[in-house]
Amino acid sequence: MSKKNEASLSRRQLLRRRFFRNKSAVFGLVCLMIVVFLAVFGPSLSPWSWNLSDENGLDFNAFTESPYGGGLTAPSFDDGHYFGTSQVGADVFAQTMRGLQKSLLIGLLVAVFSTSIAAIVGASAGYLMGKTDRALMWLVDLLLVLPSFLLLAILSKWYQSSGWLLLVVLLAIFNWMITARIVRSVSMSLRERDFIRAARYMGVPTRKIITKHLIPNMASLLIIDGTLNVGGAILSETGLSYLGFGVRAPDVSLGSLIAEGTASAITFPWLFMFSGGLLIITVLAVSLIGDGLRDAFDPGSRSGKKS
Repeated sequence: MSKKNEASLSRRQLLRRRFFRNKSAVFGLVCLMIVVFLAVFGPSLSPWSWNLSDENGLDFNAFTESPYGGGLTAPSFDDGHYFGTSQVGADVFAQTMRGLQKSLLIGLLVAVFSTSIAAIVGASAGYLMGKTDRALMWLVDLLLVLPSFLLLAILSKWYQSSGWLLLVVLLAIFNWMITARIVRSVSMSLRERDFIRAARYMGVPTRKIITKHLIPNMASLLIIDGTLNVGGAILSETGLSYLGFGVRAPDVSLGSLIAEGTASAITFPWLFMFSGGLLIITVLAVSLIGDGLRDAFDPGSRSGKKS
């Protein structure tokens, strides 16, 4: 692409061009779109419900038709059990779609909250400096040394009884510190730029300088961080749910489904491989998109040079 044509493109067009020239990023985007489609519309594609207490939550005919004992039946399109049934006759497809939906929602909310906290704390520390900077960085250092997984496990009885939204809040609280340090470093550099000085001399309130000038100029960093945080949050929630400290029955997530199917991963693989496979695809897709965004925003990257 010639420099003349590149100069005629807006920044948004240039970023879009760089991103879509990255085949790995496009592959990740397509995979994520498919995963999101399944999470949103998947439950309506099955005649069965993920909730075992619903009228169509259990298939009692599976107990008489199962060649494996219990309510276990292999994946089949004839009876609507696309991913088969579990030991109690529950539809694995309906439960997997519900688990995917819950894990994606938790990952997205954690990423939004944690990135927002990192942006505000890091920008405030870098711009205000002095006592504010020392106090905020002391808080960051304190949270970094705390064993977050152990604390979440200890608090699990509390947030499991209060609902999964509290789990989102706690995951976000322990997921923003490293990004805040990076944002602080960038803010310390930006605070000496002419447009920040001009705003300060014009009497613009500190709050508006941070939210209207500093943070928007770090949008590329925050977008990339937020994207990568989705995958990290999904893995954190999955790990907690796998060990019994996350989403609790009767609700399900990918982690709880993987935990239930692990013992039968070889003998009855459909109980494990669908939830495990969707977890791998989702995290991989988000990581590829994050790498693609990083290359698109960085003019010196491989994809940036090709554009």
